[in-house]
Amino acid sequence: MVAALAMVGAGAVLRPIGGEARPAPLRRAGHAPASVGSGVSLAALGGFRALVADMLWLKAYAAWLTRDPASTQTLIQLVTTIDDRPLCFWLNGARIMAYDVAAWRLESARGDAGAPAEVRRRIVEEQAQAALDYLEEGRRHHPESAALCVEMANLHLNCRADIAAAAAWYRVAAESPDAPYFAARIHAALLVRLGRSREAHAWLCRLHPTLPSGDERAMAPLVLGRIRDLERALQIPENERYVFPDGR
Repeated sequence: MVAALAMVGAGAVLRPIGGEARPAPLRRAGHAPASVGSGVSLAALGGFRALVADMLWLKAYAAWLTRDPASTQTLIQLVTTIDDRPLCFWLNGARIMAYDVAAWRLESARGDAGAPAEVRRRIVEEQAQAALDYLEEGRRHHPESAALCVEMANLHLNCRADIAAAAAWYRVAAESPDAPYFAARIHAALLVRLGRSREAHAWLCRLHPTLPSGDERAMAPLVLGRIRDLERALQIPENERYVFPDGR
């Protein structure tokens, strides 16, 4: 019976979705529907949630191949409505919204004379915001995920050129339980770009003692080198410079 309901639900959401001139607004966080398709509840799908989500992702991929912004974005939303557990859905879905859908819309708007700069900026901003809203919703389900924070930082940096917001999100990522080592280094580099070199120096001085010397990914020597570079640039007196416990 549950298997039959799963197939009915999949059939309902897998019907072709008519294209729109532009993607419909994303469902905001906290408003996930309790049912999908023909009144099939998510609870009734039970262990078939992953199967239905995978089928929907394939449908989204088909829409992506045809460069259909509305269908692609709607189907991506449905995937994580049904199964919010895989991070790959959230990450890849956000990238498609921010970069691919924006590119398709820009191409459609270009015309013979080319889209005005203001139209291009608006499209890029709309798609970046859609992706950020989507990732915020993802963080409700994965509140300790550094990967989602890194993705948000990259969107602010690449799509909005908002270095301050990117730096802030890289800090959140760096302070997450599953933080990759590079998040803390990029946070410091962005602080320097913002003219906040002393803050970057203090951050790296706190970071360096925590880095395991036996893990090449931590790049402890590189971090120490950046500390020294900042000390020279900031003309920090010798007696105030960072000293590692082993005297370096």
